[in-house]
Amino acid sequence: MNRVILGNDYSRKRAIEAVVSAPAGYVCTIKPPTRSDDQNDKLHAMIDDIRKQVPEAGKWSKEDWKLRFLHALRNETRFLPDIEGEGLFPVGQKTSTLTKEQFSALIEIIYEWGARRAVRWSDEEGL
Repeated sequence: MNRVILGNDYSRKRAIEAVVSAPAGYVCTIKPPTRSDDQNDKLHAMIDDIRKQVPEAGKWSKEDWKLRFLHALRNETRFLPDIEGEGLFPVGQKTSTLTKEQFSALIEIIYEWGARRAVRWSDEEGL
């Protein structure tokens, strides 16, 4: 058993059975769900809107924008020196590891940032 989403009594029973039958030394982790595909799609659509509408926004890639907004979320970030020792880069920031709640907070940061720049969101305007 690789992964069980505890969504109903049957899945909970399967998880309990897996724990009971697991060999000594195995590890069980219970954690909140990570971001949904819908949340991820929304993030990418919002970044597309920003890159199309905000002057100078096109100079950064979608991935750059994602990292910039992740930094604004203020999750713990580590920085490592690059291999030439000329600068630092952030590590540990991935949207795929955010919980649904954290991802919602990220979306709210983007809404607020975009509102200050009069971004029209394509999913709300039918664009």
